[in-house]
Formats: sequence, structure tokens, C-alpha cells
Amino acid sequence: MSDLRITEAFLYMDYLCFRALCCKGPPPARPEYDLVCIGLTGSGKTSLLSKLCSESPENVVSTTGFSIKAVPFQNAILNVKELGGADNIRKYWSRYYQGSQGVIFVLDSASSEDDLEAARNELHSALQHPQLCTLPFLILANHQDKPAARSVQE
Repeated sequence: MSDLRITEAFLYMDYLCFRALCCKGPPPARPEYDLVCIGLTGSGKTSLLSKLCSESPENVVSTTGFSIKAVPFQNAILNVKELGGADNIRKYWSRYYQGSQGVIFVLDSASSEDDLEAARNELHSALQHPQLCTLPFLILANHQDKPAARSVQE
């Protein structure tokens, strides 16, 4: 076979490889879901999201106001609006509910009875809110590693 024929064969193979790689278009986009993450101050919302985003747990500071994190998974991306849990901020939570497709409620399972009651009230309020009542809820009882942590039944 002549050198010209071999060169043509390689060029054709290069063309086929190029077509196979480039003409499929970009890979399909991962679906994105908008979630809201709520809970009282100190419940561990920021730490949870930092861990899910593979960020260092060092220097985690309580959220004042809100923050948004994109949490990547293999098949989807969760855009999570974390809302601060201080008393003076909780009254504004409902302003951030619009467009949410799910709710993460984080509670400190080792908190005082008063804080647990406040968390229960906020959870019930969220469960009854018109923009959230039909959405899936994940209720996370955080700080299970602490000696004062309550059991699942509690």
C-alpha cells in the first residue's frame, strides 16, 4: 500500500474519531433542584452543607441572613439556600421559600428542652406554610455524637 493510501486511511480514521467525539454535543446537563435549609442557630446547617461540598469544617461561622451553596452529586446538583436560624431572622424565612422544591430541616438533637420546643414550633410552621406544605422534607437530627443527644423516638 502506498504512503498516500496510508495517510488517507489515517486521516479518515481521525475524521471518524473527531465525529464520534465532537458531534455528540455536550454531555447532558445534570438536573438542578432548589432546596431551602432551615433550623435554629447552632443546629449544624452550615457544617452540614460545608461537609456536603467537601469544604473544610474549620472556620465554620453561623450564617447571618442567608447563603446559597451548590451541592454537586453525580446525577444532580442541589442549590441550597441556607437561612440563618437566629430569632430575629426566622421571621423572614418565608420570603425565601418561593421556588423551593424541597426542605431540609436541621435540629440539634442535644439541645435544651426550650430550644427543642422552639425547633418543633418552627418545623410545624414550615410544614403548614402554603409554599412548603406539599414539598418533601428531610428532618435531620444533628449532633448525634454528643452525650445529651436524643434518640430517634424522642
